[in-house]
Formats: sequence, C-alpha cells, structure tokens
Amino acid sequence: MTKRNVTAADFGSRYEAPGAELVRIACQFQSRILLKSGEMQVNAKSIMGMMAFQPSKGMEIEITAEGCDEEQAVLEIEAFLKNE
Repeated sequence: MTKRNVTAADFGSRYEAPGAELVRIACQFQSRILLKSGEMQVNAKSIMGMMAFQPSKGMEIEITAEGCDEEQAVLEIEAFLKNE
C-alpha cells in the first residue's frame, strides 16, 4: 500500500471538468485508488464519487493506492492535484 498527502492546487482553470480528468487518470491503473479528505473517502475511479468529492484548491487530500502499479498511480494523481 502506498499513501501520500497532498494539498490540491488550482487546477480548475486548466481543466473544464477536473473530476472527470482525475477519473480518467485513475482508470489507467490496475490498483485500487482512494482519495480522502476529512471524513469523506471516495474511489478515484468513480465519476459519481468524484462529483461528490469535488477536489479544489487548498484541499488536503490523502491518496492511497494498493496494487501492482500503486506507486506510479499515486505519483500521477499527486502530479495532477499539484497541477504539475
């Protein structure tokens, strides 16, 4: 299991639908990927989950991935959330 905490940047201006883009990135990986902020935890591959989660600038997010490509999955999602 790989975990990383990240503070989300302002990626909304770069993407029309940042939640959908995050799901697209997550679905490239076989690992189970969860995002958590406060009491809310969602599957990063779920568009409905992302619509409820609504990642935004300044949000503290814990990324957790478990599976054969977990490290790469966490790195890619972290880069997206940091707008790198």
